Amino acid sequence: MLIPIAPPDFDVDLYIAYATTDNFTGKPVYRRAACYLHPDAAAALACAIDLAARQGLRFRVFDGFRPSEAQWALWRHTPDPEFLADPRRGSPHSRGVAVDLTLIDQDGRALDMGTGFDAFTPLSHHGAAGITREAERNRMLLLGLMTAAGWDFYRNEWWHYQLFHARRYPLLSDSAARTGLM
Repeated sequence: MLIPIAPPDFDVDLYIAYATTDNFTGKPVYRRAACYLHPDAAAALACAIDLAARQGLRFRVFDGFRPSEAQWALWRHTPDPEFLADPRRGSPHSRGVAVDLTLIDQDGRALDMGTGFDAFTPLSHHGAAGITREAERNRMLLLGLMTAAGWDFYRNEWWHYQLFHARRYPLLSDSAARTGLM
């Protein structure tokens, strides 16, 4: 069973990019904007939310559970293994144990991370040269908060975090997860 990630239970700003045209496909992939996570991932996110709040920050969530059907749609559009998991192997998102997010201040302004979400460029990599010092500092802050809360990171995407040993969780379709995203 997946846990809905939404206020008031989770103090996050939801901007589910794949329910909008504001993603690399240029069109909505999900029928509706919602975020779900496996209970283990939801607990780790709650911990990260608490740590961020101590710094006067919040999270803007772009994606959580991504049904296998959505992973296939993304892969058909852009089959780039540097930035997308091959759906034949499965994505940590399709297991409910990955989240895409950024940090925002108390006024809801996103901190500068050097690139936008889903920017499929080497500038999106952790440790990338060519971004501002402020963006590098903000990425390190995000990395510190998430890893302190028990998350692993994906080296090619500053916005992507997943639980360690993500592949031990089963792949889920939209119907199996009963999320109604597709």
